[in-house]
Amino acid sequence: MPITLLWAVDVYGRVYSLSTASGRWQRGDDKLLELKRVSAGKGRSWGIGCDHHVYLNLMPSETPIRFREETYENQRWNPVEGFTDVLLPTDRWPWSDVTGVSAQPLQSFVCPSRSWEWEGDWYVDLTCGGEPSQTGGWEYAVDFPANFSPEKKWNSCVRRRRWIRYRRYTAQGSWAKIPLDQPQKAPLPLCDISCGGWEMSDQSGRYPCLWGVSQQGQVWFREGIQPRVPEGVSWEEVEVPKEVAQLSAGPGDLLWALLWDGNLLVRMGLSLDSPTGSSWVEVETPGKEVEALHVAVGVSVVWVVTKDFKVWFRRGVNSHNPCGSGWISIGGEMMMVDVGLHDQVWAVGEDRGLYFRMGVTASEPSGSGWIPILALWGNTTELAPPRDDFGGHLTEASQGSVLSCTDSESEVGPVDQPTITTTATLDPPESSTTAPADTPSTPPSATQDAPKSFIPTSDSFITSLVSDRERPPAAPLSHSEAPPEQSGGEPPSSSGTASSSSSSTTTTTLVQTLRTSPEAGQGAVGVPWSNVDLEGVEAARSSQPAGGAEETLMGGGGGGAAATYPLGLDPLPGVGESDAPVWAWISGGGCDVDASSLISWLSPTGVLSSSLSLTPVQSAAWGGQKEFPRQEVSKKPLERSNSIYEPLHPTLQSVWMRSGALRWWRDWKPQRWVDVGVALEQSTDCNGRKDCIFFIYYTQYDEKKYLHVFVSEVTALMPVLGDCHHAFSVYTAQRTRQRGPLLLAAPTEQDMNDWLSLLSQCCCEWRGIRGPPSRQALWATTSKGDIMVHEPSPLLETTSHNLACEAIFWRLVPGHLRCVQSNSLGLVWGIGWDGTTWVYSQPTNPGNPALSLKALPYVQTQTDVRCVHVYENQRWNPMTGYTDRGLPTDRPMWSDESGLKECTKGSMPPPSPQWSWVTEWVVDYSVPGGADKEGWQYAADFPVTFHGHKTMKDFVRRRRWTRKCKITLRAPWQQVLPIRLSDISLMPCLAQSRMEQVPVWALSDKGDVLCRLGVTPQNPAGTSWLHVGTDQPFKSISIGGANQVWAIAKDGAVFYRGSVSPQNPAGECWYHIPSPPRQTLRQLSVGRTSVFAVDENSNLWYRQGLTPSYPQGSAWELISNNVTKVSVGPLDQVWTIADGVPGFPAEAPGTLCHRVGVGPMQPKGQSWDYGIGGGWEYISVRGNAMEPARTTVPAAMATPRSPQPPRPLPPPTWENGSAVGV
Repeated sequence: MPITLLWAVDVYGRVYSLSTASGRWQRGDDKLLELKRVSAGKGRSWGIGCDHHVYLNLMPSETPIRFREETYENQRWNPVEGFTDVLLPTDRWPWSDVTGVSAQPLQSFVCPSRSWEWEGDWYVDLTCGGEPSQTGGWEYAVDFPANFSPEKKWNSCVRRRRWIRYRRYTAQGSWAKIPLDQPQKAPLPLCDISCGGWEMSDQSGRYPCLWGVSQQGQVWFREGIQPRVPEGVSWEEVEVPKEVAQLSAGPGDLLWALLWDGNLLVRMGLSLDSPTGSSWVEVETPGKEVEALHVAVGVSVVWVVTKDFKVWFRRGVNSHNPCGSGWISIGGEMMMVDVGLHDQVWAVGEDRGLYFRMGVTASEPSGSGWIPILALWGNTTELAPPRDDFGGHLTEASQGSVLSCTDSESEVGPVDQPTITTTATLDPPESSTTAPADTPSTPPSATQDAPKSFIPTSDSFITSLVSDRERPPAAPLSHSEAPPEQSGGEPPSSSGTASSSSSSTTTTTLVQTLRTSPEAGQGAVGVPWSNVDLEGVEAARSSQPAGGAEETLMGGGGGGAAATYPLGLDPLPGVGESDAPVWAWISGGGCDVDASSLISWLSPTGVLSSSLSLTPVQSAAWGGQKEFPRQEVSKKPLERSNSIYEPLHPTLQSVWMRSGALRWWRDWKPQRWVDVGVALEQSTDCNGRKDCIFFIYYTQYDEKKYLHVFVSEVTALMPVLGDCHHAFSVYTAQRTRQRGPLLLAAPTEQDMNDWLSLLSQCCCEWRGIRGPPSRQALWATTSKGDIMVHEPSPLLETTSHNLACEAIFWRLVPGHLRCVQSNSLGLVWGIGWDGTTWVYSQPTNPGNPALSLKALPYVQTQTDVRCVHVYENQRWNPMTGYTDRGLPTDRPMWSDESGLKECTKGSMPPPSPQWSWVTEWVVDYSVPGGADKEGWQYAADFPVTFHGHKTMKDFVRRRRWTRKCKITLRAPWQQVLPIRLSDISLMPCLAQSRMEQVPVWALSDKGDVLCRLGVTPQNPAGTSWLHVGTDQPFKSISIGGANQVWAIAKDGAVFYRGSVSPQNPAGECWYHIPSPPRQTLRQLSVGRTSVFAVDENSNLWYRQGLTPSYPQGSAWELISNNVTKVSVGPLDQVWTIADGVPGFPAEAPGTLCHRVGVGPMQPKGQSWDYGIGGGWEYISVRGNAMEPARTTVPAAMATPRSPQPPRPLPPPTWENGSAVGV
């Protein structure tokens, strides 16, 4: 790691640096230099002096900084004298630049500042175009301005040659004054400065930007800063809508400004081509009542300190979204913050100590806690601790210091003034500490009568104008004139004992010697202005007891330390620097430190504040981070800044972030895949509530833009089968209405699964969903085989304010099934695509119930087998018969079933990398519609209905090739042997029902009717199968309330099983039910008191006239069309899989639909509520027995007409857990 510096400024303008390779603060070589503020960048630092000039400090480098000055000598030929410097009036200057527009004689060149010196004298460049020249450096041309060449021709009437002189920058490693712009007007006086922008260039650190703010609120930009011109050229004013008080520029393209009224501005359009940006956008402050006091930005972070000294973090900040999305409160009370390299955060606390934000990483940009910066000071071996107090009494600033407005270049001589010795006692860290009995006390009269001098709070009157903090009343300590022999020597030591506690904190005393004017004791000193807010200093000093004026500061002995602050310009070495300074400013923009750095002055004490408990996602990100030991700290900071250090009352808010690169399907023209950057940002408040935002950053026409999705609005995360992309879709309620989900693709399947798991976990955490699905859950499967689950709420089935189907959240459950069935007792059965039966087994993980379903340890291994099909197409012609050469308008000769996509046996991959081939390609003879002995199906043309025999009108034919693939995964599913099934149904029941055995009816893959025995919540797989006799194979079966069993035969006939009961689970006989006229039913579902069925033409039918005495019903009533599957729940709620959504013909088949308005008086419902569309295969709501909340009618509205009390209703009659009559 390279050696870098941390810069800091104390209240007297003294500048100090702390190297990452050492542990000691070093003051600059120039003892007369006093700065107000410092802004460090990569390899350089800028500062504002107390003389209002801008200073630059470049890091020493082995490569010198050299700048080449050049000018051109121009001559014209005349017949008398030949080539001479006497030119025509229309010619260029005799000495000019390369264009000839500007006059540049040799004597006009001077060094821009004292930091430059000439390396030599002017000399002629003897090369022309990089090639050596024999003409003495002259270039010839016909006239000005024409193309010059080293060859002299007969018509060469003009010539020129270049003169060169180099100058070297000699001020590396020291603070050099930037000269004023001449003749332009300089933006002085400046009150703030900020360096940034070095990351906008491809070559990091080569082109930094410098911004400044004048005391008039103007914003200025330093132009011309280049590697060979480190000082820049001139200042350019940038228009602002309001007066600016302070600004901060990040290493990239972020620039935030703080207005005098406490509001914030963001500069938009910053880029390498437009370094000054294009416009300003105002951003709301963190608090409505408290205005902002300081702002600091980094690469993708923004930190703000408000006037109540609270620290705030701006979430969602990015180069695509420089304004961010919201504020997060961070624990701590700070005066100012600064963001350095790698977005590390440095701060000056309210106690004037320096602090560093621990745990700041790319995944957790808000960090985890504040720790003090403990480094050696001066020539001592003691660490400079975080300041508990500042007991010195500041009465007047030194001339030319940060507290003075006098120009340092003014001729002000030293003034001989008396020395005043002031002693102040710090409160002991432990309350049990007592003052010694022999300590002299200050007279009460002197304490009460001594006035307190007011010190303004800003070098530019900014803080004093915007600060509304009430100054606490304080009684300053008395002053006594010190004897001459003690003015520069050791102060008198005190003796006394202090009681110690288990923490054994050292009692400290600060003795400072100040040189003041004779009027200081009378409080008549008028200090012009200050760099920092010293009200806290005065309040802390005045709050000290008068009896401890001579306790020592450093160590537990009797030694003391005296700090003398001279007023003259001549510094006294070693005087006033023996104590740790009172910090006013810090800049870490050039300090290369990150969360994993091992820095001696950061690690000794460990983290002072406890971080909030991290989520599993955060724990994974923190797995490789170093844990810092926790040590005992003084209780004094706890009393002053409780939110920073107190672990028992955490007010911290944390921000966790993960970023990556994906591909995004742009759903507007031209539609294509676009490489984008993504970021998932999760914030946690002090109450543990989490909020997540998913950002997508893209560039369109060289303009940075972004999309964002609140995780609270995500309704589903579903993998998508793609040809060459590992894609997944993100659904929200709005995108569901627009029928356009957010489609993203990852480079690998592992990346896709990681993002799906991470997003799903954040969605579940926000909704409070943990562990396995509940008994009331809705289950569904997709055409891909994914299993989705929704946790219902009582609002889902209310008739008045029901929850919209597009707004419900579906989460992914590990496994792979074709259909799934459930009931409210927690039983879930499923059937794979190969007919294998599976039973859901509840996973248990008592150690961490917050883990996602994919992260839970599963013992079972689930397998499934699917068939992949391709179609071979041929067309007949009179010469060759059927051939694979079709018409230009025909489908590809090898395609999918629709004929729109070309698919060959060699190019057809498995559905995903999780699948593997288990067979070779074979002809499939069991296709719908039949096939001949070679597997061909015939039709008149593409695309019409195919049949299995050839006729005279058939000109095209096709046959289907199939190949099996297998998937193996760990999932909470237990296999039920040995019969393969095609359909299954569990009896629905209410939530409070109790049954010894749950009736389960099923159909085998051959159409046999089966009844499962011994199924209980404790034994969900049951014990054995009971065969139920039929005279033909069946294709659909369903059991409803009161053991009502309905089934559909393969020819479309409908049957009802009679006399089914717990004592006779198989029933006695089948009753034939007439089908709807001219329709063939294919699937049905029986609820509590209703029966719905779907025919081959996707029409939905309702069975009328169902009663307990006549359960077969009376007639079929058409409800709707466009339905492929139906599921009726225990409350007679109706959900379907629709074939499509009206108005969106391009959407894929398979849309979730909810029948709205279903109730006891309206069992058929009223309308459809469409949900997520495309790719749904099956749905089961038979486990949702959560009844909607009943509204209570107020007594005033329900007053009976008769005085007799209303007769209570009789309880309902229950049979096998379902109410069959009232």
